[in-house]
Amino acid sequence: MGGGLWRAGLATLLPCGCVLCGALGRDPLCPPCRAQFCGTGPGRCPVCAEPLPDGAKGVPCGRCVQRRPAYDATIAAVSYEMPLDRLVLELKFGGRLAHARLFASLLAEASHATLLDERPALLCPVPLAPGRLAERGFNQALEIARPLGKLLDIGVAPRLAQRVQETSAQSRLRGAARRANMAHVFAVPERAAVAGRHIGIVDDVMSSGQTLQELAAVLKRHGATRVTNFVFARTPPHRKH
Repeated sequence: MGGGLWRAGLATLLPCGCVLCGALGRDPLCPPCRAQFCGTGPGRCPVCAEPLPDGAKGVPCGRCVQRRPAYDATIAAVSYEMPLDRLVLELKFGGRLAHARLFASLLAEASHATLLDERPALLCPVPLAPGRLAERGFNQALEIARPLGKLLDIGVAPRLAQRVQETSAQSRLRGAARRANMAHVFAVPERAAVAGRHIGIVDDVMSSGQTLQELAAVLKRHGATRVTNFVFARTPPHRKH
């Protein structure tokens, strides 16, 4: 057996440490941490995944009722809060690509109870601009989408949409600046790949939702019948500015 295969086989036999607390085990997230940080939380708006008031469940939030987004639904695995926010940063800026498989696993669990018969035809990872992709070396949305597609048995289309403009990081902007930053950023090269289909957008974090709004709007203009967002983490209202 080659050295690489031997090491790969050995890695499957040795216990790993929980990515949050370091406890040894077979899974990247130990049962206590999973129960504490990834368990059933408050009800969420089925459209934007914003937490709903106590007692509300399965109904759109007031914001989505007043102004319906271009996307039709959002599935979020967790809230973007400590300590899970650290894992997102380690993936995006530290190259911890194994986290993407964990994110996909948790997102698939959240999806199974929600999708039912509304399964997308394709998953479209939010594209990075060429400059950002060259700097980072990978697209975190694509790294999540690949294992998620396998878990949900949905094809992944990395080139379904393109980012045609370089933009400032959304996390550095607020309000109207976020909206202006994302205007006319995305393009769909082939309308036939989108028209008449339910498309799933995959990203790591949903904060204001402006990136997903703009991409969903472009997909709808090219004939998508439905757009569902799949995001690992949803930023809670108290963390938005």
